[in-house]
Amino acid sequence: MITAQQERVRARFPDTPTSELKLLPTVLTNKMGTKPVTSEWLASRHRAWVESLPEFLVPTVVTVKGRQVTKMLPFDKARIFPYAYRHTYAQRHADAGVAPDALQSLMDHRQLTTTQQYYRVSETRKREAVERVTAMQFDRNGNRVWRKAQALLDSEHARRAIGEVQVPCGLCTEPTNVQAGGHDCPVRFRCVGCDHFRTDVSYLPDLEAYLADLLRGRERLAAFAADSWAKAEAMPSDDEITRIRRLVKRVREDLEDLTEEDRIQIKQAVTTVRRTRRVVSLGLPRVRPAQDLRPERPAG
Repeated sequence: MITAQQERVRARFPDTPTSELKLLPTVLTNKMGTKPVTSEWLASRHRAWVESLPEFLVPTVVTVKGRQVTKMLPFDKARIFPYAYRHTYAQRHADAGVAPDALQSLMDHRQLTTTQQYYRVSETRKREAVERVTAMQFDRNGNRVWRKAQALLDSEHARRAIGEVQVPCGLCTEPTNVQAGGHDCPVRFRCVGCDHFRTDVSYLPDLEAYLADLLRGRERLAAFAADSWAKAEAMPSDDEITRIRRLVKRVREDLEDLTEEDRIQIKQAVTTVRRTRRVVSLGLPRVRPAQDLRPERPAG
């Protein structure tokens, strides 16, 4: 279609260098074909075309008497506009399994995070990714937990229904915490000291970041002026630091034991899982870096 339009424009303005021609030249005061139509004109013509289309029905989830049901309802034509086609383009490629970095190149984005905002991960791809990373799941002692993921979550609601809830560096199966949606931890989120804690390869960045935060907090508190009982309460436990280090090492070792092809597949699965994962906060106070409150002295 684009090639045919280029040929029409060249035939219409044969005396203008190709590099100066516009794909959609305006018909007003444009003898050389170097002036494009305006975005407003294009949008108005596009809107007129959309409104001329017959209604088309799509499956839509609605609530009827407190229950969710799927009905065939007219698609909202207001959602059809030129820029929306970029989102459609990205979604179709994502659903076809195109790698995120390849799609980033196709979309001409500088940052991968920008590309990821243009599509949603389908439930099928989400399930496949979760099943793949769950095959590399560990308990708090770093022991591999093998379990089949046939009934794995399609949503947080399903996750809770089967007795798990997401916590900062993994999953929790403690009944009262699961029932409270992850907000009633009996051990105050000391997850690596609890038998109900599980983690997997997709949480490796979170474990590494938490370990770094504990180490920074320990160094700052060691030099902080406070009563011994206050520092003891706030000081990260050596046992917790050791346990997290062991977990991080264990996950890394298992990754190194994989073949190159398996590592690539795990990396893609982790990207998909983390793309759809909600952020979980510990809800605990953090140790802030010390600030120099002395007034600056002039140089020299």
